[in-house]
Amino acid sequence: MLTKKQRDLLIFINERIKENGVSPSFDEMKDALQLKSKSGIHRLISALEERGFIRRLPHRARALEVLRLPDQEGPREDNLFRPDFGAANEDNDPNTVDIPLHGRIAAGTPIEALEQYENISIPATMIGGGSHYALDVDGDSMVEAGILDGDRVVIQRCESAENGAIVVALVDEQEATLKTLRKVGPDVELVPANREYQTQVYPANRVRIQGRLVGLLRQY
Repeated sequence: MLTKKQRDLLIFINERIKENGVSPSFDEMKDALQLKSKSGIHRLISALEERGFIRRLPHRARALEVLRLPDQEGPREDNLFRPDFGAANEDNDPNTVDIPLHGRIAAGTPIEALEQYENISIPATMIGGGSHYALDVDGDSMVEAGILDGDRVVIQRCESAENGAIVVALVDEQEATLKTLRKVGPDVELVPANREYQTQVYPANRVRIQGRLVGLLRQY
C-alpha cells in the first residue's frame, strides 16, 4: 500500500521515462511534489524501492527503472529489497552481504551528498542488525580518527547517537558530513579529527542524524 506522495512520485517518474527515455532529476521530482528539500525525495525513492516498484540502476547517477505500477501484480518474493542486513550477493556467498553505496560524503566542509546508487559486497561480520549503507569519504578532516580521503565507510542507519560517535549528519536538510557528534546544551557540535579544521556548531533543530559509523573499507 503506497502513500499518496509515494504514488504521485511513482507516476511522475513513469511518465517522464515514457516521455524522455530517462528518469527525472531529484530537483524535478522535488518541484513536482512541492517538497522543500531533496531529502524527502530520497526517502520516497527508498520506500518505493523497498516495496519493489522501482530500482536504481548501478553506475549511473539518478537512473531509475519502474518495475511496476500500483495496480500491477507485485514482484516475486526473491526480488524484494531487504534493508535489514543487506541482500545476499549474486554468488550466494554466506560470508558477504550487499549494501547500497550512496556516493561520496565530505569529511571536511559539508557538501551535498551525491545522488548515486549501486550495491557493494562487504563481509557479513562487519554489520549486525538494522539497515546499513556505504559512503565514499571525500576530504581529510577525520584523518586523526583513521579515516582517510578515499576510504569507504559503512554506516548503520539511525536517527540518534551517543556523544562521541562518528555520525553522518544532515545539516539544514541539504548538506551531509561525517563528523564526531557532541551534544552541548541546545546545540550540536560536529567535531573533526584534524587540527586543521574547526568544529561546526549548530542548533540541534538544524542537524539530523542519518547513521553512525560501524566499519571502514580501504584498498591499498
